[in-house]
Amino acid sequence: MAALATAVAAAAGGQRQQQNDSCFSTAGSGQQCQNWKMKAEQAKKAEFVRTAEKLRTQLANIEKDKNGHLYNRRSDSRVEYSILEELEHKMTVNRKTEKTKILQQLSKIRNNVKKLQQQLKDVKHTSEFVDKLKEMMEEIENAINAFKEEQRQTYEQLLKDEKTAVNELSVFEKKVELWVLSSSTTEKVLKLPSARISVGKTLENHLPEEVVEFERFLQRTGGRQGGWDDYDHQNFLKVWTKHKGKLSYMDEALEYLCGRTKEEVEQHDKWYREYLILQERKKESIKKWKEKQQQEKEGNLKKKEKSERMLKKEWLQHEEAQKQKAEEERKRQQAAIEAWKKQKAIAFAMEQASQLKLEEEKEKKQLKERQRQCHMKLLLERYTLQKKEKEELEKLEKEKREEAEKEERKRTAAAEITKFQERDLHKLQMKIQQKQVKEAEKQDKEQRLAKLREKVHVRAARDPSRLLQPTRGWEERSKAPSPAAPPPLHLPRRAVPAWRRGL
Repeated sequence: MAALATAVAAAAGGQRQQQNDSCFSTAGSGQQCQNWKMKAEQAKKAEFVRTAEKLRTQLANIEKDKNGHLYNRRSDSRVEYSILEELEHKMTVNRKTEKTKILQQLSKIRNNVKKLQQQLKDVKHTSEFVDKLKEMMEEIENAINAFKEEQRQTYEQLLKDEKTAVNELSVFEKKVELWVLSSSTTEKVLKLPSARISVGKTLENHLPEEVVEFERFLQRTGGRQGGWDDYDHQNFLKVWTKHKGKLSYMDEALEYLCGRTKEEVEQHDKWYREYLILQERKKESIKKWKEKQQQEKEGNLKKKEKSERMLKKEWLQHEEAQKQKAEEERKRQQAAIEAWKKQKAIAFAMEQASQLKLEEEKEKKQLKERQRQCHMKLLLERYTLQKKEKEELEKLEKEKREEAEKEERKRTAAAEITKFQERDLHKLQMKIQQKQVKEAEKQDKEQRLAKLREKVHVRAARDPSRLLQPTRGWEERSKAPSPAAPPPLHLPRRAVPAWRRGL
């Protein structure tokens, strides 16, 4: 379909181009309008290509993010997501199959269109040619209509699937909204004191006893300041630290802590001492827990090293067994190769015997073939004589037809001879005029050359006495001859072969 659309667009573009050339050949404004249209179309095409590339990039990024979130092997919902992965793989295979099928249909339509274009290049004015073109056009039209109908049904099915998917998504969105509402209610419930107590109980099961006792003490006595505000507690710590916890700090502490009685300060001192004791126990417990974790880690490392040594030993034993197995396999293959060589030698001998038998049969077949060829040659000569006689008869008939056609052409030519004579007379006059112009140009050129020759002409004196004088070569030959050179003592010759000696 794309090829047909391209061909039709190309043909339409060619027709529009011819019409524009014929209509606006003398007008410059038409050419400017056409250039403007071409530039606008090119700009639209470029914008479409840029938009397509942008959408393709966005699609690739979205698919990448989707695959990273859904198909992560470390995800807790890997089992559920694997179903989606299989479904997506199946749909991808279906899309590729459908794409291949569509491309095959389009290539078939494109090939038919190209064949039709090739036929239109060599037009024959016969009814068979017209019928053939009509049949090809009907075939192309049927293929295009079938392809369009199939795509229409496909798109209708896709629209139905899309509508169903939208409805299902709206249902799931409502469910998610209900889940959000229910989760917000659950968070409010967790903020209640009873919820805190239940969460605290679950944490106590996984913490050391000293840490739990320290946390309970803080909850029972009002936090890390013993129920006091930050200002009073800091002043208390300042004075208590200055006197290092001795009872002499009481008077100075009462001066700093206005509004606090001595009993409250003593009670806070008692609380702070207990706080320090519990905090120290907590630190010792955490330290012991860390040491225990370190010991467990070292034990795990030792176990791991031991297991690695065992694995290494097993691997070495496996390697040794593999080597022995490979050696046995090599020996077995060597024995198999030797047996194969023997079998090959036997097969070669049998093949030689069968080859000799085939050559004998081939010679017999060749003898029969030569006999058949001689018989066919006689039949061919007889057929050639008959064909030659037939061709001579056809030649006589053809000559008669050609004579009749020649007479007809003569009558046709006599009707237009006047027209041709006038054309020839016009051409003759034109040639005469051109010849006269060339002769005039030639005379002018001769005159210019004659003037140039007069300016550069060389005049040499004649000397008839030199005609009978001997030349330099003759004088050299007339001199006394030099003594003759001695003949060569030995002339080299090629050796005569043994089979030619004595002939």
